[in-house]
Amino acid sequence: MNWGTKIVLGMVAFMLFIVAMVVYMFSVHGNDALVDEDYYEKGINYNQEYNATKNMVIDHAEPKITLKDGQLIIDLKDSATYELKLMRPSTVKDDIKDKGFTVSDDHLILVNTKNMHIGLWFLELKWKSNGKEYQFKKSITL
Repeated sequence: MNWGTKIVLGMVAFMLFIVAMVVYMFSVHGNDALVDEDYYEKGINYNQEYNATKNMVIDHAEPKITLKDGQLIIDLKDSATYELKLMRPSTVKDDIKDKGFTVSDDHLILVNTKNMHIGLWFLELKWKSNGKEYQFKKSITL
């Protein structure tokens, strides 16, 4: 083999490597938990999130979170409608989204954790109570 053939084979091998990397990157698209699909919309609505977090601090409405008997128990100050997101940093497919109303006179949100993976989760809770919107974010470990 002369040097010209070796250069051509090297270029072909490099091009195959690049094509393989492009195919791989497109195949894993959408499985990354660190990228939000609605990134720009969240940026536009940042003032609403800031005000909701500020309302929580001003009204001393931070929820109490406890883990007991395979359940995540979130205790709110007043009855509310809520939107709960539990996000797993490793994969998007494990994320849990729930909407509803608090239960009982203790204003509880109950989440079954028996089928959830052990490890780090990001909790994002938005709720509306007495005409005000609140937001709470926290990292929890199951």
